[in-house]
Amino acid sequence: MGKGVKAAVIGGVFAVMVGGAGYGAYNIVSAVSGDGGGGASETKRSGPPDGDEVRKTAEAFFAAWEKGQADRAASYTNNAQEAGLLLSGYGEEAHIGAVEITPGTATGTTVPFTVKAAVSHEGKSKPLRYDSELTVVRGKTTGRALVDWKPSVAHPDLKDGDALVTEESAQPPIEAVDRDGTVLTKEKYPSLGPVLDTLREKYGAKAGGRPGVELVIRHAEGTTGEAAADTPLLTLAEGEPGTLRTTLSAGVQTAAEKAVKGFAESSVVAVKPSTGEVLAVANHREDGFNAAFQGQVAPGSTMKIVTAAMLMDNGVTSMNGPAPCPPSAVWQSQTFKNLTGMEPNESATLADSFLRSCNTAFVKLVDEQPLTADSLTREAQERFGLGRDDWKTGIASFDGSVPAVSGPDRAANAIGQGQVQMNPLTMASVTATAITGAFRQPYLVSPDLDGRQLARAKGLPAGTAAQLKQMMRLTATQGTGQEAMAGLDGDIGAKTGSAEVDGNATSDSWFTGFRGDVAAAAMAQQGGHGGDAAGPIVAAVLRAGG
Repeated sequence: MGKGVKAAVIGGVFAVMVGGAGYGAYNIVSAVSGDGGGGASETKRSGPPDGDEVRKTAEAFFAAWEKGQADRAASYTNNAQEAGLLLSGYGEEAHIGAVEITPGTATGTTVPFTVKAAVSHEGKSKPLRYDSELTVVRGKTTGRALVDWKPSVAHPDLKDGDALVTEESAQPPIEAVDRDGTVLTKEKYPSLGPVLDTLREKYGAKAGGRPGVELVIRHAEGTTGEAAADTPLLTLAEGEPGTLRTTLSAGVQTAAEKAVKGFAESSVVAVKPSTGEVLAVANHREDGFNAAFQGQVAPGSTMKIVTAAMLMDNGVTSMNGPAPCPPSAVWQSQTFKNLTGMEPNESATLADSFLRSCNTAFVKLVDEQPLTADSLTREAQERFGLGRDDWKTGIASFDGSVPAVSGPDRAANAIGQGQVQMNPLTMASVTATAITGAFRQPYLVSPDLDGRQLARAKGLPAGTAAQLKQMMRLTATQGTGQEAMAGLDGDIGAKTGSAEVDGNATSDSWFTGFRGDVAAAAMAQQGGHGGDAAGPIVAAVLRAGG
């Protein structure tokens, strides 16, 4: 070890400290504890950092980052271990150098900044530029002003567990095209970004392309144990893309993208009932999650399509049979009510209660003979193909959950609450099965490409499907879906839903419907009644798909 260099091992962490001021003054113990550095003699301060502290802390952090001194930069944060790992990888694995950081005007304790750098690997180099921000906070134990460490400080697209890596692509690039050959890009269809990344990860090698060299975000494993597909940030050497044909329709996708932008935390899926092909998938969410395919939330009264099928298939009632709608219904000590303002109708038929979305009618019929605790589960699995964890859409998806339960949740499940979990993909499929009588597993990429086996279910008796379709027609023209579906011509049908979520003052908005050979379903979390948010989304997609 050279002159003026000392080594220290503290708590199992090896650190190299250069003699003299600067890096040598960095307190290793504080860094390991996650509260930055600082000498023991400093006077501990309290309260939010003042403007001078914010400026000096940001300047020191930026200066070390620019010089590639990852550990030193990390010492100015409140999580030196995590910051050090990511900032070390910034240079070593991502091969990002020549860093220049330009701070913007601070707002309180938040400092925006611009990064200009170069990514260089295997003789290739490209400029990199992006904007980010940091916030300066008071260290809990030292009282020092420190950068509040988040991965997004290093790059705005980074989340916990992510890493920046530059290397030959794990998969060749793809040129994804729709059913008619129109090229689908993230720029034109922003919410398709994660979908296109996943399609590349899964089918890049099969599409016939050649990999290039890229700077990517490598994501951590999710709850399923599988890491999400890499997110490309910068291409250093172009690969040769292979063409991947999808089932999407550029026109329907355009309408879906535009429709979800009008409502926060919303998602929509459209499918072709005669084939199961997915025509559109769009999300408008802060977290970027593909809730349209992977969401697991209560679907509210859209579930009554499946429940109505169960009632008819088990001979409990029929479309024109009795389904009284009292003001309240008690099931095993739990009282269920209808939406505020709904007039009771003791002589209602199933069609009447369906088109008005009467909760109490369905709750009162749930214990009729020969129904049991698992009747709804069997209907969902055997007729609609739901809840068996066997869909192979081409990307990650959740095919619903309708568990067999006793107690109050048995009645709650029947109206799409309780323990039932769905997403727009599954509810679009429910509508497709209801109006055709056949279950055709939705898919985004043809199974012919990789030989995967699509899920199967026996579907519905012709009489049940005919009655469901007619009840959905009535809902769209005379019932709770009438306002949202107004102006749509052709053969149309719908079912509304609103799902109450613990802790939320406003219910989730759900809507599913069909027009001709297009079925669509949407949800908008905390969007209110089904017709308020999800309804207009579905109507816009059906209008484009006709």
